[in-house]
Amino acid sequence: MKSPKLSMLLAAAIALTAAGCGNDDSGSQAAETKPSAAGAEAPVTISVGCQPPKSNPLERTAWDEDVAAFKKLHPHITIDSKDAFPCINPDTFQAKLAGGSMEDVFYVYFTDIKKIIAAGQAADITPYVGGIKLLNDIRPDVLATFKEGEKLYGLPRNNYSMGLVYNRKLFTQAGLDPAAPPKTWAEVQAAAKKISALGPGHVGFGEYSAGNTGGWHFAASLYGRGGEMVTPDGKSAAFNSPEGKAVLENLKTMRWTDNSMGAKQLLQWEDLMRMMGGGKLGMMIGAPDVVQAVNNDFKGKFEDYGVTALPEAKASLSGGDGYMINPKATPEKIKAAMLWLEFHELTPGQGQFNYARSKQQGRPVGLPIPDLYGDTAPGKEIVELRKANATVPVENFTPFVEGSAAIQNKLEPPKSQELYAILDVAMSAVLTRQDADIDKLLADAEAKANKVLAKSS
Repeated sequence: MKSPKLSMLLAAAIALTAAGCGNDDSGSQAAETKPSAAGAEAPVTISVGCQPPKSNPLERTAWDEDVAAFKKLHPHITIDSKDAFPCINPDTFQAKLAGGSMEDVFYVYFTDIKKIIAAGQAADITPYVGGIKLLNDIRPDVLATFKEGEKLYGLPRNNYSMGLVYNRKLFTQAGLDPAAPPKTWAEVQAAAKKISALGPGHVGFGEYSAGNTGGWHFAASLYGRGGEMVTPDGKSAAFNSPEGKAVLENLKTMRWTDNSMGAKQLLQWEDLMRMMGGGKLGMMIGAPDVVQAVNNDFKGKFEDYGVTALPEAKASLSGGDGYMINPKATPEKIKAAMLWLEFHELTPGQGQFNYARSKQQGRPVGLPIPDLYGDTAPGKEIVELRKANATVPVENFTPFVEGSAAIQNKLEPPKSQELYAILDVAMSAVLTRQDADIDKLLADAEAKANKVLAKSS
């Protein structure tokens, strides 16, 4: 769940996806060399989903230029681009899959992949990926999202993990060092108190508690503390645990003992974005693209914000998106799709990684996402390209990059939206009632979650 717009509308994936299903760091650059995947020479046309809409002209232009550049490299392949906003409409997505009207190359969120594979709604591309030059450099945890056993059913486009977003300007005003953000929850608590003490309207730490966003961030904090949302078999809730209790106790302390979270609660996605953009919120949980959303849509400035790793994190809630292939696609279409996806999504310096053009277009460059390759050679190349073309202060994200390198990424749980709605109740209770009974809240949530999970097992 990249943002509640993903959870409610499956539309925005934290600002990046909503802008047209593409990163603002993304773009494309005509390749000097032909991608390595082998394709058939007979004419073939493939329909590809998630072309940026006309309402996003910069990314639309980049996409169309990429299609033209790809055509020059592979004259036998025609890309039939399909634009939509959002790229996934929950009212039609499953119907298109079930009815066979989905594009040949269709866009998916990580959270839908396992269901699509289980339903036989995506092609096994294992026999077709041997020619993708950098396939073995893709982060194993990212590629595994598209795997079932030894079979591969798709390729990634974007991925993210959670961290701690903070206002560097407020840190300085509160006597804190913005270059040394909190690494523990105790340090978060101490920093939040200092920021709240700056004066009326200042909130040290903000948290969601409504519209499924509270449950989403409960999961993020729970994973960070080493807890689990569900049992390994996915049939029972596992969040009524010491780690789950610690999440709520920490929030209750900051809200009622420290008074560092402000009196206004029941907050949803836009509320914290607006507070951060207004310069009065010190810290919140979020992925690096939160800074982009704050800059683009809520009047913040890139230079005022930083991102660090989630405090004391043993794991990080992660997500992302990519492409799968219609199971009705012919072998020729699948081969063509592999060439396109390699060109547009997986090659440093071109496709979504053409940061030179993104900079020329005036789009933000420098956010540390996507991180498809980790510390491999192509991963390092992408990092250097970002730095060389950066339009935002890359150093503000260094604590996140360094601190997150060794943190395990974990996907959202099954039936995530239903579980998040249930846990909204617990989150809102501890933030609006000083006498909230945490043990009872978790027990009640567990009982409700088990009923939801039983229906899906």
